Amino acid sequence: MNFTEYLKNEWVPALGCTEPASIAYAALLAAEQLGQKPERVTLKVDPRIYKNCYAVGIPHSGHMSGIKWAVAIGAHLKNKEAGLQCFNGIDIPILKDSEQLVKKEKIKIDIDKKKTDLFIDVSVFSGKNSGRCVIEGTHTNVTLISHGKKVVFRNKKKDVSCRQLEARKWANSLSTEKVLGLAKNISTKDRKMIREGAELNLKIAEHGLQLFPHEFFKMSEADSLTRISGLVCAGVYARMWGEDYPVMSIAGSGNKGIVCAVPLLMLEKQWLVPPEKVEEALALAMLFTSKTTMELGTLSAVCGCSNAAGIGLACAIVYLQGGGAKEISYAINNMVGNITGMICDGAKIGCALKTMTAVDSAFRAASLAVNGIGIPFQDGIVGKNGSASLANMGNIAKRGMTSTDQQILKIMMEKL
Repeated sequence: MNFTEYLKNEWVPALGCTEPASIAYAALLAAEQLGQKPERVTLKVDPRIYKNCYAVGIPHSGHMSGIKWAVAIGAHLKNKEAGLQCFNGIDIPILKDSEQLVKKEKIKIDIDKKKTDLFIDVSVFSGKNSGRCVIEGTHTNVTLISHGKKVVFRNKKKDVSCRQLEARKWANSLSTEKVLGLAKNISTKDRKMIREGAELNLKIAEHGLQLFPHEFFKMSEADSLTRISGLVCAGVYARMWGEDYPVMSIAGSGNKGIVCAVPLLMLEKQWLVPPEKVEEALALAMLFTSKTTMELGTLSAVCGCSNAAGIGLACAIVYLQGGGAKEISYAINNMVGNITGMICDGAKIGCALKTMTAVDSAFRAASLAVNGIGIPFQDGIVGKNGSASLANMGNIAKRGMTSTDQQILKIMMEKL
């Protein structure tokens, strides 16, 4: 794989949160087999998909939210080519039909606690007619579509791998030196794609400012760091609230895309950084976000937007300040030694404040790193270098926080 292929698979447009969009996409493909309006729907998901769809807003829906609305709306959508932008197809008749499924309690949700990776299984029924779709591994990796008992499509890859996961694995295999070399030599076409996506994310962030009281940002009038982190907060808030703005996602998350892109575009203006240097920093941020996501998992017990994208941003800031591989390793250690363990309790408007914290942490981690300061190997879970620290963070998230994740899910289920 090369960087162009990586970018094609990881820098992906999405409308609304990727988890409800993925559920809606699966429901759309299942309902397509019916050829008539669905009468009832069953949905089985892994615990973390459930967690991330629990309270998040849905674009073009009048601020409907939650997992039942996501699957109900998806079962009435038509444009499968839209993928994770399928919510663009919502109209008033679809909302009315979806409301009937929700109000009449025709939607059954089950959680498969044995699933540790992304898993969505939607079945749609009308009379004796039924359609089913299964998505596994990543948000658009369809592994099964069936009409009744007839299999219409099956992904024969036993490990439910897909190009997006392959791109993430490729990024994780790269040394820091290799990442730096790739970032410095991206093509003109790739630069254009990166830039256009980043501008898209800045647009929702600027829109999000309108959703906050002015008093919230008063400090930012005199503090550039607060202004940048506040802008990221506004963008994530707007997205989680369900505002009708598409974003570019990285490593399966639009919020990660906002965290990576918005601060770097702001620094371009504040620090008068050459455009090509910013584009290279964006590429580097993406690659490190993918690397960290591969260690944590597509959906994790810890906040990926803070831990993965925060680390990607810190590495990119180091690059803008003239740092190299050693300083990037310091920055990763500083982030791992600081915000590891920030929990993921689902996608929701509260994520905005977590990403604000992550951006603040990224700037401080990078500032220390370029001055030769990194949390040493002797401290806690920090490794001998950045790569070892990321592996340690992954072990904490995948193994150490299993019971934490279960308790989070229990609390959320009791509130539904």
